[in-house]
Amino acid sequence: MQQRRWHEFDSRSDLEAAAADAILASAQQAIAERGAFRIVLAGGTTPRQVYRALCAARTEWSAWHIYFGDERCLPPADAQRNSAMASSAWLAQVPIPQLQVHPIPAELGAEKAALCYAQELATLGAGTDFDLVLLGLGEDGHTASLFPGEAWEKATKLPPVIAILHAAKPPPERVTLSPARLSSARQVIFLVSGPDKQEALQDWRHGAPVPASRITPTGGVDIFFHTSPDS
Repeated sequence: MQQRRWHEFDSRSDLEAAAADAILASAQQAIAERGAFRIVLAGGTTPRQVYRALCAARTEWSAWHIYFGDERCLPPADAQRNSAMASSAWLAQVPIPQLQVHPIPAELGAEKAALCYAQELATLGAGTDFDLVLLGLGEDGHTASLFPGEAWEKATKLPPVIAILHAAKPPPERVTLSPARLSSARQVIFLVSGPDKQEALQDWRHGAPVPASRITPTGGVDIFFHTSPDS
């Protein structure tokens, strides 16, 4: 059962500022307690603005380790890649060691990339939680590249990284972390903004089995949302 904490904001900019503050607070705590901060990034418009806000942050960047929740099978420099967006908006502007940024090699194709990234995550050690996972919500209730009505929903056991071959949105080939791997986190924050997300958000809130409901960390999830039009 997913435990949810709902945080509504008056504007998109308020949501983005709160998200940036939450990320930095999580980083500060993780670095103080464990000497490293392992964060999983989401793609999309709302995270882009949050990432831009982080460029000016004062933090121990050398302790940050960057992972990705999903990726499109496109060339590495393609602007639609989550890793390319995060790099242009933020990562290229701050001194995180390059070896601590772990993009999904989705240019290899979904199946090979999924195997490679599973090996990459295995180097963290069995049972190692991420410190913070950032996720979004699609109009159909999907999160990362976990779309409704696909084979992963019916599988009894999933690998930590899944090859998606027939995604509901282009491109059809994608790579995504599984619900269990995304749930292996000390903190999970969903960032949801825009009127087009309102129906999916309400379905989720009223108990519909949307893919986002499959993310079940022990500590529950926080949903930062603003779905009314900004004036």
